[in-house]
Amino acid sequence: MGVAGLRARIAAGLFEKVAGAEGAGRRERIHATPGPRWFATDRPIRAVHGDAAMFVGGLRALLLQSLHPLAMAGVAGHSGFRGDPWGRLARTSYFIASTTFGPAELAEETIARIRSVHERVRGTAPDGRPYAASDPHLLEWVHIAEIDSFLRAYQAYGSARLDATGRDAYVADAAVVARALGVVDPPETEAELAARIEAFRPELDGSPAARDTAHFLLREPPLPGPARVPYALLGAAAVGLLPPWARSPLALPHRPRLDRTVVRLGGRAVTSGIRWAMASGPPSPAPAATAR
Repeated sequence: MGVAGLRARIAAGLFEKVAGAEGAGRRERIHATPGPRWFATDRPIRAVHGDAAMFVGGLRALLLQSLHPLAMAGVAGHSGFRGDPWGRLARTSYFIASTTFGPAELAEETIARIRSVHERVRGTAPDGRPYAASDPHLLEWVHIAEIDSFLRAYQAYGSARLDATGRDAYVADAAVVARALGVVDPPETEAELAARIEAFRPELDGSPAARDTAHFLLREPPLPGPARVPYALLGAAAVGLLPPWARSPLALPHRPRLDRTVVRLGGRAVTSGIRWAMASGPPSPAPAATAR
């Protein structure tokens, strides 16, 4: 197999894992359907969400989100992430892609479907407190943990970096999606984002479910042997971007010198490899594939 064949094979494998069996058809609808979009082509959200650094940012977001006991209870009780982790990834990537790049009609359709699902996700956490996925407060935590993670990963591992104006613009772009999902008054600047995360800290805790999730994500990924090494580097990069206060509750190591050197180099190598592979282009959509 030549270099071009290897590149195409890696790209197809990555695309299948991230987008799922219907990914090619969904991609066609997202990118090829004419019509107005929520975000112009020069907006920072498109640069961040279209970069390979999202592989690191997504893992960091899941780890950080797990620290809220009520958000973690909803994930553990309703998401099926252990039984179908790739299905959950495909659904999340479709949400991000459709709202970031898709026509406005598709973005609105996706948001409506997610809000409908949220209305049915409710229950009682192990500590006895009720939770509901539609709770604006929990929606805010999920949102800010994601956006902080995506932005930090892009700044560390992206193909470029955003200046201060660009970082504020990214947070403001993401706020458009957050409002549509039901977040009340989402942050619109980098400083506001940092302040909101700090305000949530008294509510965060490394519950047994959160530590179990971290162990699953970092040490038990449902991947074949050859893929585990690059995945481990992505996981180490994600942990390396977590603040020290978030690591101890999840029983994750704090190694600042290692994070700045070996981990950073490994993360850059893997994200650069993903970027190189995906630049060959995703597979063509299957004729019968449809977006759902």
